[in-house]
Amino acid sequence: MPKIVDHDERRLELVDATWRIIARMGIESATMREIATEAGFANGALKPYFPTKDTLLTFAFGHVFNRTNKRIAEVTAGLSGLAALRAFCIEVLPLDEERINEARIVIPFWQKAINDPGKAQIHRESMQQWLDTVRRHLAEARAGGEVSTAVDDESLAGQLLNMLLGAQIAAALLPEGQTELGLNGQLEGFLALLTSQPADR
Repeated sequence: MPKIVDHDERRLELVDATWRIIARMGIESATMREIATEAGFANGALKPYFPTKDTLLTFAFGHVFNRTNKRIAEVTAGLSGLAALRAFCIEVLPLDEERINEARIVIPFWQKAINDPGKAQIHRESMQQWLDTVRRHLAEARAGGEVSTAVDDESLAGQLLNMLLGAQIAAALLPEGQTELGLNGQLEGFLALLTSQPADR
């Protein structure tokens, strides 16, 4: 009998190989030949799955985003308010080698999105989903008395998302083997500011 090929599994193997290559060599060196070799495939075997590196990069971005969302759903189940917001942020922040490698996939995608309307739309929709989640948790926290700052939730959500995305850029530029950027402390500092009261005049 011919071997049954799991095409979805093959695609994910190629995505995993892609970010290993990007992590080691950078996006420009992540040729289809290098990716095929890393994944243990013949070079021509990639074309049925990803005709170009560009299509592979788009799929890889979607996979990273979906995988992050799956982690978020697991750790925020049953939580609300600041507890849910903290758990959300921890899953997005590049706090270990796996999430730093994810950032190294996301950043080349952003670079391509500057001149590619399709990729720009994917990015906007993804970030809108995260913004909506952050706004929801902030609203829960404010309703529960956990947030008392006079800064409005819309501004807070944008500030927090920009902090999370900036952390991915900083982490992607870390020397190999280094993972510490003090991000946990920065996150806790931001959350502490949410309970601050206006200074007496």
